[in-house]
Parts: sequence; C-alpha cells; structure tokens
Amino acid sequence: MLMACVLASAPVVAHTDDTGPGAPLAAPLSAWQEQEARLHRIGWQIVSGNAAFCARRNPALGLLLHDAGSYTDPAAVRAALGLAGPIGVQAVAPASPAEAAGLRANDAVLALDGESLPLEQAADTAAWQRMARINEAIDASLRRDGVAELAWRRQDGATAHARIAGVPACVSRFELLHDGRRVMADGERVLIGRRFSGFALPDPLLAAAVAHEVAHNLLGHRAWLDANGRSQAKIRATEREADRMMPWLLANAGYPPEAAVQFMRQWGPRSAAGALGGIMRRRTHDGWDERAAAIAAELPLIAAAREGSGAADWRARFPAAAAADPAPIR
Repeated sequence: MLMACVLASAPVVAHTDDTGPGAPLAAPLSAWQEQEARLHRIGWQIVSGNAAFCARRNPALGLLLHDAGSYTDPAAVRAALGLAGPIGVQAVAPASPAEAAGLRANDAVLALDGESLPLEQAADTAAWQRMARINEAIDASLRRDGVAELAWRRQDGATAHARIAGVPACVSRFELLHDGRRVMADGERVLIGRRFSGFALPDPLLAAAVAHEVAHNLLGHRAWLDANGRSQAKIRATEREADRMMPWLLANAGYPPEAAVQFMRQWGPRSAAGALGGIMRRRTHDGWDERAAAIAAELPLIAAAREGSGAADWRARFPAAAAADPAPIR
C-alpha cells in the first residue's frame, strides 16, 4: 500500500501522449519534459543535500532517463525529441555528476558498463519494464564500485562515453504521473500528479511539498503503518513528523526553511476550503494553521543547528531517519 498522506494518491501510469498518431508532439513533450526536469532538479537538491544524515543512501548520478517505447507512438516521440535511440535523457540535475560528464537532455543512452542497452522491447513485457530494468542496472553498478560507465549519442550524432562516479544521495526516486493532482510516497519513490497545484508555486514552496514526501520515505512511515495499522491517530502522527522534518530537509537543499511554513499557509487554506478535495479537513491531518505552527516551531532549532557547520543536522531530532531500522513514531 502506498503512503497515503495529505500531499497522496494517484495511480502510476506509463508515460503517454494524448495527441494521437501523427499529431505534432514537440509542444506537449517539451512541456512534460520541463515539468519532469523541474521535479528532478528539486528532488536531487533534497536527496543529495541531506545525504550526510540519511542512513539509507546510495551513489547517484542526478540523471533521469525515459523510454520512448512507453509512449503511445514511440517513433513520433523519438522524431520530435531528436532521440537517436529509445532510451533518452529526460533531465540532468544541475551540478550533478551526470552534468559534469556532459550528458544533456535528449541524448540517447546506448550502453552501460560496456554492455549495449536493450533496443527492442520484448513482446511479453509491459512498456515500463525495460526502463525499470535499466534503472536497476545503473543503480547496481553504482552500488558495486560507485561508478557507472555510460555511452551515449548526442543529438548532433556524435558519440561520447564516460566513467561517472556517483555521489551519495538519500534513497528516493522522483516520478511525474501523467494524471492526478496529489502526491504520494511509497518508501522508495515520490510520485506527483502533473496537475498538482503546487507546480504553480515558486520552487522553494514546491520543494516544501516534495520535502514532506521525502520525509515520509526517510522516516519509514509506510513500513511502520503497514506493521502497526493505519488508524487515524497513527496516520496523523506520521503526518506531523513529516511536517516537522520539511524545513530541515529544505535547509540542507539550499532552500529557505521558512518556505515550508509559507507553503502550508498558502496551500492549506485552499485545501481546507475544498479547492483541492478538502484533504485538510480529514481527521488524519491537523488543520493547516496547526501544521504551519508546528513547522514554524522547528525554525529556531534549525538556526541553532546551523550556527556551527552551517548544516542542519536533523539526526538527533529525527533518529528514525538516521537509523538502519526506522524506529516507532514517538
């Protein structure tokens, strides 16, 4: 079961386009790519910026790939994006190892560790499975020795390859869903519907929403609720803890921690009024004003923690996220 939370749940679907065969795809694909790149950039800042304090972390490249075969018309997508192969670079996080290696959006990744990537989609597998296998292969390569060797073809036809060393990042992958308005955490991923109203907000406020979901993953809330039951009181406890962790994660990601309070004050009243489905009125969540106050109470603690090293070390405040096995909610 996915971690149902205030900022929760839409079905995962394969990337598709709604324009039909032969229709112009450049504009909708560009809009989709820009939105995914924004989510990827924000997510990367959070998971890489907080890696020093996460127990569950892996080497990562800051690279987001996608599979043209998962769209309705793969050939049209490849033509519209100028992809020289089915596995394309959807986004590269700024200041990441992937960017330093020279990877750019719409490059086509051809090989990993000297082995060519599968270019044909097996008839007996779902469209998303090839990309899942490739992501796992890259992750396994990085876990093995911290390095992944990639070969790719640029849009101008030139080929390149590099051995790319990953940098530590907290465990959370970020995915944009084709439909839906809410977001969710499943313990490993943060999934956000492309119509989530937070996309209309400035980056620091959208980052606050993303940080809330990352907190659920770091704190092991899904597993804890699976083991202990999903009563209203238990869900409320996890929501409170994720709220309090939001500004700490933002501070280490380079965003103002106050943005977490601003997000709740700006987004909360709309939800409470029913504009977002009335999620804030559920008994599993405190009112938005209570939530904003609880987040604001963390700000002086963050300021004090940053006086020495400049980092907001949250391990003593949230030991469940710093332990190998998440501790019970307190």
